Amino acid sequence: MSFRKLSEIVEMADRKNKEFWEPVIEEDMKERNVSFAESFETMRQMLHAMKEADRGYDPLLRSASKISGGDGAKMEEFRKNGTSLAGDFILLVMEKAIKMGESNACMKRIVAAPTAGSCGVIPAVLLSYEEEKQVPEERLVEALFVAAGIGEVLANSASISGAEGGCQAEIGSASAMAAGAVTYLEGGDSQSIVHAAALALKNMLGLTCDPVGGLVEVPCIKRNVSGAVNAITSSQLALAGIKSAIEPDEVIDSMRRIGKLIPECLKETAKEGLAITPSALRAIKISS
Repeated sequence: MSFRKLSEIVEMADRKNKEFWEPVIEEDMKERNVSFAESFETMRQMLHAMKEADRGYDPLLRSASKISGGDGAKMEEFRKNGTSLAGDFILLVMEKAIKMGESNACMKRIVAAPTAGSCGVIPAVLLSYEEEKQVPEERLVEALFVAAGIGEVLANSASISGAEGGCQAEIGSASAMAAGAVTYLEGGDSQSIVHAAALALKNMLGLTCDPVGGLVEVPCIKRNVSGAVNAITSSQLALAGIKSAIEPDEVIDSMRRIGKLIPECLKETAKEGLAITPSALRAIKISS
């Protein structure tokens, strides 16, 4: 897809009196020379892969580094004991985000959404929403096209790579994509969708990429939780009629500029930040 601004998608959807996701699928059809049915089915398979990864979580697995694994089961137990301050839906989102991140660390099959390190955000939000609202699968596929359109703009106009733009480009992008997707599912219009994405991204600007041992585990897995919950709260703000004071496309431009300013030592090199703390060094020594 070739979208470089969220406003392009909004304008195209408004001009044709269509939903936000429809120009996105039309662009995919044109780019890959496929039919509507073929494009839709490809995205449906992405959704099925997310569901399979969620169902296939193994609480007994541990990553090769031994740093990750089992926390998803702890979150599930905590959710079920009914003592949390948070509601069941948010707890389920948190649980699924951890489980997906741990599955990635344990080398199980996941969907990079938009990256492997941020693979838990979108599935956590959408699969939890499906369980909560019992929506038809077709609606979830449409929501994934919403997320894909936002992700395309982020990739073209900023970055979705932690090595290039810091973790704002990975978890931040995933959170923005999920915020737009769930806003669509809740009946939000195109303006609500892009402002939800902007609100989510603003909360993640400047986030460093400082993985312990260079592995997509610490702090990445728990950041998936933050990104997923941030997507929900940002969506709720937008659905309440609250808009980002900074235009959505300007937020994305800001992420690009900030990414260039983040020093190389804080962009997936494990040379600074959390990666060089005593706790991190001990963990790596134990795992090696």
